[in-house]
Amino acid sequence: LGGLYALIALGLSLVFGVMRLINLAHGDFVILGSYLAYALMTFLGMDPVISLVICIPVMFALGFGVQRYLMSRAFAISMEAPLIIAFGIALILQNTNQIIWTPLSRGLTTSYSLASFSLGQLEFPMSYLLNFIAALIVMLALREFLMRTYLGKAITAASQNKRAAHLMGINTDRVYGFAFAIAMVSAAVAGVFLGMTFPFTPVSGVSFLIIAFGVVIIGGLGSMLGTFIGGIILGLVQTLSGAYLGPAYQMLILYVMILVVLAIRPQGLFGR
Repeated sequence: LGGLYALIALGLSLVFGVMRLINLAHGDFVILGSYLAYALMTFLGMDPVISLVICIPVMFALGFGVQRYLMSRAFAISMEAPLIIAFGIALILQNTNQIIWTPLSRGLTTSYSLASFSLGQLEFPMSYLLNFIAALIVMLALREFLMRTYLGKAITAASQNKRAAHLMGINTDRVYGFAFAIAMVSAAVAGVFLGMTFPFTPVSGVSFLIIAFGVVIIGGLGSMLGTFIGGIILGLVQTLSGAYLGPAYQMLILYVMILVVLAIRPQGLFGR
């Protein structure tokens, strides 16, 4: 569960770390990834994981276009304008999905997502193991990309000081476009594994956006490793509080912990 939460939050953390933008549409982009995989599975019979071959380029292009033609122009107006546009995009995605797919819940059901594996006498759903592995792969891939590639270093430079990066010859507008597009790739992967774990509806993005906020607050905005560990912490806290205190206490304990972290260390456990 923590792996899934981390997977959902990685794109949100990347966009905020680079652009200082709280992308209110991120949860709905994740659900859009779920619906794209569902459409490919329903009409073409593609396995959800294999459908990422199509979903990733589509989400990458969509993310680059949104940043290039909407967000960048909004930033020129004010810092609040991109926030309002992101909220508008979220509403458009919710209503579009509702028109196409109806409000009924859907799911990405496969033989391996329903399977389980044993550790001793305990049985665990295979989908949770897949979530953890996917989150680990995406986190490490993003971390290595940001540290070792020219584009990754350009993204890091733009996040640290936009003006200095621009003076060093970095096209910051293009860098922001690629950062947003990479975040959408992360959302596509998260959407597929979310759909294999939980049923989803056109408005499911709101609840997962709130959880993603909690993850990045605990882990530290802009930190890939911190986001991963923050997701694991939230998953453990939700599961253990539900097991020992009852399901009604799950989200209460979760948000109390988030408030405590905000009060003691506002930048998060791994933030700067």
